[in-house]
Amino acid sequence: MAFNNLHSFHIPVMGLAFSIDSPLKVARYGISSVLSLADDKLLEEMRLYYAALYQRQFVPISEKEDDYRARRVTAYLNLVDELVREQLEKVKAEEFAPGTQLTKYFEMLPDAAPLRLLYKQMLQTPDEPFCEFLQNQLREAMQPGSIDVNIMTKLDKTNYAANGSLLPPEYSDAMAALRGYANSTVKSSIVFSAGMSPRLFSYLEQFAGFFPNEQGEFEKQVIIKVSDYRSAAVQGKILAKKGIWVSEFRVESGLNCGGHAFATDGLLMGPILEEFKTNRQALKAELWAMCQQALTAKGLAVPVTAPVQRLTVQGGIGTAEEHNFLLKYYGFDATGWGTPFLLVPEATTVDADTLTQLSKAKAEDLYLSPISPLGVPFNALRGTTSEQLTHARIDKGKPGSPCVKKHLVSSTEFTEEPLCTASRKFQRRKLEQLQQQGLTPEALKAEENKILAKECLCEGLANTAALLYNFGKKALSKPVAICPGPNLAFFSGIFKLQEMVDHIYGRFNALNQTYRPHLFINELKLYIDYWKTKKAEQLDTLPDKQFKYLQTFWQNLQAGISYYKELLPSLFTSEELEKKVIMLEELFQAEDELREAALVRVKA
Repeated sequence: MAFNNLHSFHIPVMGLAFSIDSPLKVARYGISSVLSLADDKLLEEMRLYYAALYQRQFVPISEKEDDYRARRVTAYLNLVDELVREQLEKVKAEEFAPGTQLTKYFEMLPDAAPLRLLYKQMLQTPDEPFCEFLQNQLREAMQPGSIDVNIMTKLDKTNYAANGSLLPPEYSDAMAALRGYANSTVKSSIVFSAGMSPRLFSYLEQFAGFFPNEQGEFEKQVIIKVSDYRSAAVQGKILAKKGIWVSEFRVESGLNCGGHAFATDGLLMGPILEEFKTNRQALKAELWAMCQQALTAKGLAVPVTAPVQRLTVQGGIGTAEEHNFLLKYYGFDATGWGTPFLLVPEATTVDADTLTQLSKAKAEDLYLSPISPLGVPFNALRGTTSEQLTHARIDKGKPGSPCVKKHLVSSTEFTEEPLCTASRKFQRRKLEQLQQQGLTPEALKAEENKILAKECLCEGLANTAALLYNFGKKALSKPVAICPGPNLAFFSGIFKLQEMVDHIYGRFNALNQTYRPHLFINELKLYIDYWKTKKAEQLDTLPDKQFKYLQTFWQNLQAGISYYKELLPSLFTSEELEKKVIMLEELFQAEDELREAALVRVKA
């Protein structure tokens, strides 16, 4: 099948609830988005909500039923798929008149898109029969945006039966979610993020929809989210040897993004994209050779030519100029815009209070936090109700969360069955352990703060849907955590869907008056701060291995600065001399900052 590439951007997965029903809001306009499969309870609650809204029959899937997690995923995706199809048909039936969804569909397309050009031709056609002919052509060409899904590979908790016995591996969180997606009617892509999962990748082979037909078409496509070229090559080869084709590598900035931040070793976005640009065709050829061999060995259809393989990039993009440069200079197929769409109620799900907080957020309100139970840095917003609840529990002498959903359990330090480090059970035992270690008051306080910083993200990242749609018990008291990227500081207010889309394509300005350095400079600053923090944390007890890591990190940052200096003539036109001069000054400042903070090995 042909997947929708009408737009040159997509809306990435955000949290658990923030993009959970984005396809039902934007797919009718040809815009693709990604929803998370991590929380089956949330999916079931959303299915109940939309079944009632659209007057569909709802048969609940209880946690007591066999394979309930996979079945909930399938049921929700099937409903979304059905409703999106119906929505699009209703849009097609509308008139080409101002204010209709049909007109909005074409007005939001990129200026140079063939379908938008045909739409403009229709508007300028005085001949009524020919105009009607063009209108029919336009309606027939309309496609919905893709209903893509995300699995964070690190969230693959092993599950237990009601009697306490260990369930087989295929009942783990991620594998059940994958099975639920594979069994759904949705024809789209599954995005794997947060690194490689051998058993999850092997499980793909169990489902025919992930293999191509003779024409190189798929029912289900695979997207791998990566932070550098090496990761793409390694994961792509592992899958190709199984006959699984990666239809898209989705490159995301390690730090200039929302949610969990998987920092590179100082490799910056520009040099990373350059490596993809240089090696794109060679990588595709190598992966296709491996994939052909695997498909032949399995006795499956082998297309004559390699299927399409897209490259997309996301993380901190904020202007039409940056969007266009990434597409044209590096040859990427599309970009991802996440954080700005948190300010667009027509596209994402954010409760009213949190939306107001986001719309007023400044740079100092956004930070790379230690709140994730996974121990991975997490981009967060200060002052959320989730943060307030965490502090209130600490003040009452009852730190930690009850831990009901258990999606982020990871520690077996105290129990055989993993505990979440944000849970009350874990934190109580960890704090007791610290008291027995004879630490100085200062060291004890520092270690306690590290433990108490963890927040319950299973609830915090899902509760916004319950608040907005008023479902679930005690909806008004549910705390919310949210994970915008640093890019939010340059957007203020609440926007219409068409306004944000027009901003991406250079037809509207959604930026506030805050000075905004170039995308590459913003990321560079984040990495310098990150490196300096790492250095400060480990300088007193720096083993040789860690010294080498920090030194390599520093060298990669320096190499990135040199790359950007050489890129400047391509980055700006001759009419943009002032922007070029400003960015060059910012690069020199970054270089000086790194030089002053250079790592020096002092030997005893």
